[in-house]
Amino acid sequence: MKLQNFAENQWVSGADDGNQLRSAIDGSIVATIDTTGINFKGMLNYARRVGGPNLRQYTFHERALMLKKLAQYLMKGKKEFYDLSTQTGATQDDSYIDIDGGISTLFVYSSKGRREMPNDRIYVDGQPEILSRQGTFVGQHIYTPRHGAAVHINAYNFPCWGMLEKLAPCLLAGVPAIVKPASSTAYLTELIARRMIESKILPEGAVQLICGCVGDLFTHLTCQDFVAFTGSKTTAEKLQQHPRIVGESVHFTAETDSLNSSILGPDATPGTPEFDLFVNEIIREMTSKAGQKCTAIRRIIAPSNSAADLVRALSTRLAEIRVGHPASEKVDMGALASHSQRDEVRSRVNDLSAEAEIVFGNEEQFELIDADAEKGAFFMPTLLHCTKPLSASAVHSVEAFGPVSTVLPYDNLDEAIELARLGGGSLAGSIVTNDNGVAREVVLGCATWHGRMLIINRHCAAESTGHGSPLPHLVHGGPGRAGGGEELGGIRGALHYMQRTALQGSPETLAAIGNRWIRGGIET
Repeated sequence: MKLQNFAENQWVSGADDGNQLRSAIDGSIVATIDTTGINFKGMLNYARRVGGPNLRQYTFHERALMLKKLAQYLMKGKKEFYDLSTQTGATQDDSYIDIDGGISTLFVYSSKGRREMPNDRIYVDGQPEILSRQGTFVGQHIYTPRHGAAVHINAYNFPCWGMLEKLAPCLLAGVPAIVKPASSTAYLTELIARRMIESKILPEGAVQLICGCVGDLFTHLTCQDFVAFTGSKTTAEKLQQHPRIVGESVHFTAETDSLNSSILGPDATPGTPEFDLFVNEIIREMTSKAGQKCTAIRRIIAPSNSAADLVRALSTRLAEIRVGHPASEKVDMGALASHSQRDEVRSRVNDLSAEAEIVFGNEEQFELIDADAEKGAFFMPTLLHCTKPLSASAVHSVEAFGPVSTVLPYDNLDEAIELARLGGGSLAGSIVTNDNGVAREVVLGCATWHGRMLIINRHCAAESTGHGSPLPHLVHGGPGRAGGGEELGGIRGALHYMQRTALQGSPETLAAIGNRWIRGGIET
């Protein structure tokens, strides 16, 4: 199967044979990918000339209803998405996070768009500002959609959710998108995008798709365009320095590498509900999506006097994890997304082992269920223990993007907070404690280094969505190493795609523009 690009309302194949994309399970060829000959300048112009006007003619409520219809359409046909998702190494549960999670994001933004935004094409921000003594001259902030295109560059680990979590707020805002999935799992993104376009629910030009290299796309960006990137810190830095991004002040947001941590509170000793909750959370984050989540727990920060018990408890649970063919009901964890990713994780574990001991995980002695270790991109869950984390460096700078995590002991809460900060900025952090004073101290010390923080204990665990689950209602992103960007967060996510403008004038005029009465204006 040769993947196609959807450019200027047509499905177009690249002119060359392209690169082969292989199954994570057995190495067989799933598809080829190529963008040779694609007119990237034409795609951007088409988005601005056709897609933008077609979307902007609708109100927020009308666009929100499109998202609902699209979600319903995709939900009805999701079985074929699940079938193909297996080739990425994902189990049924992994695919649920990606596919149902992505579609659910469309539902959430549809609901929020109709509940929290006006049935209008202008979003009024805040209250009017009285700028004169008599009240005849006032100010008002508003948001309107950018007259450009949003370029979405996505990661390989969530080929469905990664596309839909960016599209939902973007389309609600009224901005057309050009989607560029990561190559290794682009075959699933292409299938879902194809079904979206076949539905004809979205107006022409609202979504285009690039499967492969982006060519000279960036050289044609303008100040009205928007780039949302998810991937490595190195690539993000390279793109941010592109002359066109700098010269045109193109809005650029990035979500990148993140050495997320979870802290076991000093009160959560072995035998307490919180200790057991912590073990469960670590196991889930290490094995869900085979550890390939940008929010996964990479650093396990625990009291020194509980570290040995924690290592034993985690090792016992990890020994029960069954790895193998993701379609098998007997399997708990599938494969990494590609063979190159498996090799990368193996290399990063080697880097980490220079200052941390591998306490669980032996690649040479693990058994697979219904799979071949030579053909598939499988990697055994691996737990490390660093006894001197404050003087270590690799555990705070090297990310093994797979089922790998390191235990870091601390002697007091100040050390725990410092260890969390040493990650240099994270997408997600968590603390498991039943002591609200401890929770407050950790939040005060760590919040500025994190985009999201979860505080979990016996009172909320049953309904908690977990450390690693970004929610459309809450912001997703983080400072420093995590990229410095922000996505989602309810309506905040849509406003990122819009321009905030301060209006000044009479109450009557500004009320007419914003469709909202302002004190001092005409009363009817």
